Amino acid sequence: MLRRSVLLTAVIALTAGTATAAEQRKAPAELPKVAVIGTGGTIAGVSKSRVDFQDYESGKLPVSKLVGDLRPEVGRVADVSTVQFGNKGSSAYTMADFRKLTRTVDEQLRTKDAAVVTTGTDTMEEFAYWLDLTVRSDKPVILTGSMRPWTVIGTDAPANLYNAIQLAASGKTTCFGSVIMLNDEIQAAREARKSDALRMDTFNSGAGGALGVVDQDRVRINRAPARVDKCGKPGWKTPFDLDKIAGPGKSLPKVEIAYSYQDAGGEAIKAFADSGAAGVVTAGTGAGGISPAMTKARDEAVEKKDMVFASTTRTGNGAVYDDKADGSVIGAADLGAQKARILLLLSLATTDDVDKIRGWFTTLGTAEFKSRG
Repeated sequence: MLRRSVLLTAVIALTAGTATAAEQRKAPAELPKVAVIGTGGTIAGVSKSRVDFQDYESGKLPVSKLVGDLRPEVGRVADVSTVQFGNKGSSAYTMADFRKLTRTVDEQLRTKDAAVVTTGTDTMEEFAYWLDLTVRSDKPVILTGSMRPWTVIGTDAPANLYNAIQLAASGKTTCFGSVIMLNDEIQAAREARKSDALRMDTFNSGAGGALGVVDQDRVRINRAPARVDKCGKPGWKTPFDLDKIAGPGKSLPKVEIAYSYQDAGGEAIKAFADSGAAGVVTAGTGAGGISPAMTKARDEAVEKKDMVFASTTRTGNGAVYDDKADGSVIGAADLGAQKARILLLLSLATTDDVDKIRGWFTTLGTAEFKSRG
């Protein structure tokens, strides 16, 4: 069994980050147990020819086939089992599906040492951040996929899946929450974003940078998410226990995103309010600015509908902080709009106390290492 105390020391000290898989390899009976949960996406895609890099059907191959193609090599680093959760493009999944996925991951981690979730890259950052906020186990959760289908020349799919399993088996991301592994790079779920529609190096973490890399059989961790500070403590888990806040029969609140641009109208926000949305995330210009018409619609929605708003920037980098002159809007720091929506949705499912939600955005949503002095 992978022990968090040993791992945490290694992560903080960053002294064991270059140990090879060969050095860590155990007898077959002692190999880490890794569950690979398939949801489809490009990684499970089938092309018409070996050079149809963009023209293919996603979510066609079962995850058992993908893992089977990696044998015998994958069997030397982990005792791998598979679960077919679904098999479609990532954008086709609903928030209700996300709830079931969390349950599946937690169930697997009761008996396995780590989990790998394969999914499409289009909304992988949302899959990853959702799991980061809702999975109750602190065991490694790795998301992977590919930019090219399994069946084309030069596909990145097999290498990404193998490296994700190798990373999971290493145990080096215990207490990290969910991470993404693509193109040999390890990214924190909170920070990773898809930055290119076609290139294989599409995922990056902005100013924060990658957590580490997988170089053949070397898993190297260069930094850790701030939540490792609470490893082994009750405070490591988020307040978003789906069994309590979104159990059977309980629906999640409706939260939408409104994008600002030159002379943007307020109709979208009004429509969201009229349709019963509990909250809206605005993707604003610069440090979160929105047009006068959107501002008016937002103010009316807060006053008349008691809606909660979070503010993000459409630039892709930089932070939006609370506007002290307007206590009705929560600054989402450097969370992108789609991730701020996930956090606001879960927050509103848990409480209607805006001050408490603001606190989660400024602590959990903006996790920072605290001074030990």
